[in-house]
Amino acid sequence: MTIPGLYTDFFGLKERPFALLPDPDFIYWSGAYRRAFTVLEYGIISRAPITVITGEVGAGKTTLVQALLKAVEQDTTVGLISNAQGGRGELLRWALNAYDVECDPTLDYVGLFQTMQDFLLREYSQGRRVVLIIDEAQNLSVDALEEIRMLTNINANKDELLQLILVGQPELREMITRPSMRQFAQRVVASFHIPPMTRAEVEAYISHRLIHAGGTGEEFSRHAMGLVWVHSEGIPRMVNKLCDFAMVYAAATEQRHVDAETIEDVLRDNIFLETRATEDPENLFTLSSGPTDKAAE
Repeated sequence: MTIPGLYTDFFGLKERPFALLPDPDFIYWSGAYRRAFTVLEYGIISRAPITVITGEVGAGKTTLVQALLKAVEQDTTVGLISNAQGGRGELLRWALNAYDVECDPTLDYVGLFQTMQDFLLREYSQGRRVVLIIDEAQNLSVDALEEIRMLTNINANKDELLQLILVGQPELREMITRPSMRQFAQRVVASFHIPPMTRAEVEAYISHRLIHAGGTGEEFSRHAMGLVWVHSEGIPRMVNKLCDFAMVYAAATEQRHVDAETIEDVLRDNIFLETRATEDPENLFTLSSGPTDKAAE
């Protein structure tokens, strides 16, 4: 559904190509994204106790999780916790809730653990594997991480009854690699950090999303896409924000092509809030330098 008056009509698009909501249908499978997804699949297929995926804010981790949920086999029971918080026992309640397992709200930790164990054994007896995905896992406390490590100790014969997938920001990786977390780290079979996109990947990403939304993929000049790469630092969410506003600006002035000047107008108006890993103006100048629109075209 399109909103009347939005730039979709002006550019002849069927939907907004740069919406911020995670949509696996719009995934651009860069090399890093494919590797991250392969690690997730490997973790499930190999029955890895713990798999960890990290990336900067806006790197597309939640979109990757949504893609995984669409791809899991029917014999897999998946629970998703989006933002778990709380003290001892609370994570168990989050997990049971993710699997729609009812339990007495007055149960203590031992009772909650037994309820979870009984659920896992029932699923195992029916030939099902159980996966628990925890998004925004960097918000978990050390105690909570230790609690979920204990859950991976539940097994039957040689089979793991519960597989954990932790998805979070770089702080998660820093937390689990501390010396005090070595027992937890030993249970992590596979991990992957999603890096920012390169300039070439940002250009391909922009074109891909435009084509998927019904466009030609050439609505942005190469110089404009280069500026998007610089000011987004290759982070998909930031690319989306800047491109979305740029298309609004272009439609407002009846400009069929988004050029570097359009990007600069959005930046000049302070609509697009940048968060940078570096504030070295010389570095930014070096990244920004490149061919003019006329030369690129």
